[in-house]
Amino acid sequence: MTPMDPTQTSPPSNAPAGPDPVPSAKPASTGRLVGVDLARALAVFGMYAVHIGPQAASVGGVGGWPLQLSEGRASVLFATLAGFSLMLIAGRSEPKTGLAGRQAKVRIAIRAGVLIAMGTVLAAAGAGSVVILAFYGVYFLLALPLLRLRARTLAIIAAVLAVVTPLLQYGLKALVAGPVETAVNAYDPLKQLSDVGVLDLLLTGFYPTITWMTFVVTGMALGRLDLSAVTVQRRLTALGAALIAFGYGVPLLLTRFSDRLHDLAQQPSGRATGGSGSSSALDTASEVGKAALKSGGDAGAADSADAWMLLLAQPHSGSTFDMAGSLGVAITVLVGATVAMSGLPWLRRLLTPVIAVGTMSLTAYVGHFVASMALSVPLGDTAASTTPLLCFIAGAILFAAIWSRFFRRGPLEYLVNLATKPAEFVR
Repeated sequence: MTPMDPTQTSPPSNAPAGPDPVPSAKPASTGRLVGVDLARALAVFGMYAVHIGPQAASVGGVGGWPLQLSEGRASVLFATLAGFSLMLIAGRSEPKTGLAGRQAKVRIAIRAGVLIAMGTVLAAAGAGSVVILAFYGVYFLLALPLLRLRARTLAIIAAVLAVVTPLLQYGLKALVAGPVETAVNAYDPLKQLSDVGVLDLLLTGFYPTITWMTFVVTGMALGRLDLSAVTVQRRLTALGAALIAFGYGVPLLLTRFSDRLHDLAQQPSGRATGGSGSSSALDTASEVGKAALKSGGDAGAADSADAWMLLLAQPHSGSTFDMAGSLGVAITVLVGATVAMSGLPWLRRLLTPVIAVGTMSLTAYVGHFVASMALSVPLGDTAASTTPLLCFIAGAILFAAIWSRFFRRGPLEYLVNLATKPAEFVR
């Protein structure tokens, strides 16, 4: 699955995209939720922006805003849509049971294996640790026991995970750091092949399963809902806004409160503790946090200030606030795309080539890594301009628009679908 679930399977009649994508550009009767395909395309372009585009600060203005919004949030949208896609395979409004349920689980397990292999190959080929596919494979395997749960239960699980897993990750990283991590990595075949080993996938990587399952489970809960229902759309819009306000508002208040304490501490009458020239613990934390914020999500910077990062909404910090804010953005994008595509037919027609990218998100995602390596385009935020990014986006749209006129699935989506055929023999 592309960062959003490139492995989608042909969904039922009103299902949103799946690894078996039928060009969403076709009429609604094809059964695809076109808004989900559009959200997938936006997630793909967001990942392009993170991997190929310049730093948001170097662009500035209106042009820098999409780049800044993409940092960390595009991959969260990917993971959320990955969970959504699982429900297309396992049954949306009603979970599949019996033979159909068993076959669905085998299809998901096969997809997981394919994604882990594909992600490992890409990382080993030079794409590095930013490839999310192997992480997706682990998410899929861990989601198997949750496939029959209802939306409310899944939402509760996601909320608990968002609160508990950041603290758990912080403790476990401290526990395995040093000799334990070195010993595990020394005998880890995945680590030897691609530098993304089991510990990276579960705990210490760029998209660690321990915290990122929150996004997948949230997507599974969304997949159980009828996104075309006005009541559901309104409630999700309110939820998205509330999560954004909480996730980004509280850390902002904490930082400003810390700065205020620092200002008071600098006044002669305000030095209640600490000798001359000392600063408060909150002041020190604030400075460390700001330095981490300026790092643009660099994992090393985050590790140097783990404790303080738990109180920030910095992308990839793994904090509860980051999860809440990023999920708020993901939900808002998904609902907004769904409403726009269902209520504005002219816009849907206009965006048909973009929507086509969402129907073959795995191909588009893998393709940008292959193209960047073939063209020697460096990954990361080292670009001097937005030209390479715009070229990659235009290339993906052109390819998807042409391909979707002749085929139901993208090239890699077709191969993944073919790989899951053995599931039909499960009895």
